[in-house]
Amino acid sequence: MEPMTTNANLAKQLKHYFGFDQFKGDQEAIIQNLMAGNDTFVLMPTGGGKSLCYQLPSLLMEGTAIVVSPLIALMKNQVDVMNSLSDEPCLAHCLNSSLTKTAVQKVMDDIRSGRTKLLYVAPESLTKEETVAFLQTIKISFYAVDEAHCISEWGHDFRPEYRNIRPIINRIGNAPVIALTATATDKVRSDIKKSLGIADAKEFRSSFNRPNLYYEVRPKTNDIDKQIIKFIRQNAGKSGIIYCLSRKKVEELAEILRANDIKAAPYHAGLESGVRSQTQDDFLMERLDVIVATIAFGMGIDKPDVRFVIHYDIPKSLEGYYQETGRAGRDGGEGQCIAFYAQKDLKKLEKFMEGKPVAEQDIGRQLLQETAAYAESSVCRRRMLLHYFGEEYPYDNCHNCDNCLHPKVQIEAGNALLIVLQAVRDLKEKFRQEYVIDYVKGRATDDIVSHHHDELPSFGAGEDEDAKHWNPVIRQAIIAGYLRKDVENYGLLKLTAAGKRFLKAPTSFKIVEDAEFNGEYDEEADDPTVVALDPELYAMLKDLRKSMAAKLGVPSYVIFQESSLEQMATIYPVTIEELQQVQGVGVGKAKRYGGPFLELIAKHCRDNQIERPGELRVRTVAKKSATKVKIIQSIDRQLALDDIAESLGMSFDELLDELEAIVYSGTKINIEYFIRDVMDDEHIDDIYDYFTESETDDLRVAVRELGGDYTDEEIRLVRIMFISEMAN
Repeated sequence: MEPMTTNANLAKQLKHYFGFDQFKGDQEAIIQNLMAGNDTFVLMPTGGGKSLCYQLPSLLMEGTAIVVSPLIALMKNQVDVMNSLSDEPCLAHCLNSSLTKTAVQKVMDDIRSGRTKLLYVAPESLTKEETVAFLQTIKISFYAVDEAHCISEWGHDFRPEYRNIRPIINRIGNAPVIALTATATDKVRSDIKKSLGIADAKEFRSSFNRPNLYYEVRPKTNDIDKQIIKFIRQNAGKSGIIYCLSRKKVEELAEILRANDIKAAPYHAGLESGVRSQTQDDFLMERLDVIVATIAFGMGIDKPDVRFVIHYDIPKSLEGYYQETGRAGRDGGEGQCIAFYAQKDLKKLEKFMEGKPVAEQDIGRQLLQETAAYAESSVCRRRMLLHYFGEEYPYDNCHNCDNCLHPKVQIEAGNALLIVLQAVRDLKEKFRQEYVIDYVKGRATDDIVSHHHDELPSFGAGEDEDAKHWNPVIRQAIIAGYLRKDVENYGLLKLTAAGKRFLKAPTSFKIVEDAEFNGEYDEEADDPTVVALDPELYAMLKDLRKSMAAKLGVPSYVIFQESSLEQMATIYPVTIEELQQVQGVGVGKAKRYGGPFLELIAKHCRDNQIERPGELRVRTVAKKSATKVKIIQSIDRQLALDDIAESLGMSFDELLDELEAIVYSGTKINIEYFIRDVMDDEHIDDIYDYFTESETDDLRVAVRELGGDYTDEEIRLVRIMFISEMAN
């Protein structure tokens, strides 16, 4: 096909192939530039219509376009989209490791015949000798490098194989190159152009501002799950994505959400591809409201009405954060972006970097620092984000982020800025932010002493200023254009022309102080189960339990354990659903015994005008450790308990501890097969009868009462059987 470069023709072809009446933003200019045979660089935020910039020209130009893409799922999705545009089912193809030899042959035949206009290739497949040899024999219209930030170590998704693209292009044969990315700082942009050998490429940069997105950062505390559930319930029926860093956390959180009647599913690279595809479909078709995912999710998922994106953990870089929040509100409607931040998480991410090459660690730390600065700052979040991507936001207040909606009082920091600028000048613009702060505070660190900087006249010029001023002063001086970070050189602070002018003629400079994030988040912390117990109600619940036990002819502890009564006297449950949220109360127990207890609690609240905690109570999910699951499975197979203990590398006593934890938490297990094998029937009956009549399940009392005829082990075994049968 001959190139068609007139505007009218392009608009016509757009309508013909894609059904759109007009181009978005720079699309038309980008396509014209590429079809004129020029290298092109496209920086366009997620949802801006990047794919069309290479899809349409591939249909209009002679030969086949090669698209390098890192994601097999995305390739498949795009191939399907392209092939649906025509009667030809072979308009687009992909080459990747998932194809059989026969399938690869079919792709090659279709390209040779001229029917295939677009070939998607994974970077790994591109480097194979047979692929190179084949591509050398065909006419190539142009090369498109999608997700081009993968080329740069400074990008949020660095892939070393992307570095091979230019040498391979040189071998296959020259043609125009179009590089496309949704997130790239100045440093990443120059990396991409250098690595692809397109230094003179014409750049097209779209605005990164998404005015419909609301940005908020919350301190991450131990009630994070509760906060998330509350938020989702306030946004019932809306689609959302929650990002976590680890697969384990993804699984756990999805389970907690489901337990709280939220239609949620986990998504990460460790799941089978069939499960992942099904989850994506369910989300797109709105059978699911929430996806809990690692960053593996979202690439190429184009759901326009995602209404919220929550970051459970702070991401590793602002590029990653921008890309992930960019999945919200693609239709221009509401999009809430909530990130939870704890300094502890940063430390964890830094720890992950240990063992990597020093240069990589250094880059990683700098990217993390930028993320921390974003989270802690009280400046307009939109302004900070856009500044990071080299775009200036012209307003002081965006009216759509937490900092702008709840602005902090500005304080005068002209003197502090002067001290910082003098320090950067005296240090010859050769040091980073942390070093400059140590210098102005007068900290004689080993580094400063070795450079003899403690001998300079401006050393310690800011020691009287509040220590927490310095980070916000420097960050906000960068945004205001008095300083810049030389990212190419490890983030060294440099003076700008405006900074040099300020040194000569200082003026007022106002800043907002950073937010304090002292709320500690402890992953291991258990929810406090008993606080502010109501002693009057507790006594009444105990009396009710006693009379009910007498009526039913069972011991009191069989109905509810004391810890469960304590919790009831704390949180005042008045419905079956609320009762099920009490520790040690399963569905069966709540329905079997719960009615009279709920009536008593409701009457007590009415009589004493008690305001029940209106706060949301979150149903927790019992932590089913792998060990517990193995034990239950082994008992189902009726394996001997001593063999189970040995196979798990634990003592018999430790196994009994685990079994007790299982039955007391409400799970039924049948160990009678083992007990009957190792114990005398008479002994079993004696111990069982004792527990039937006893007021307590305390082991010491049982040993004393039963006399010396039975071992502790025997008593414990029968007690486990008794609790399992009677209480569950």
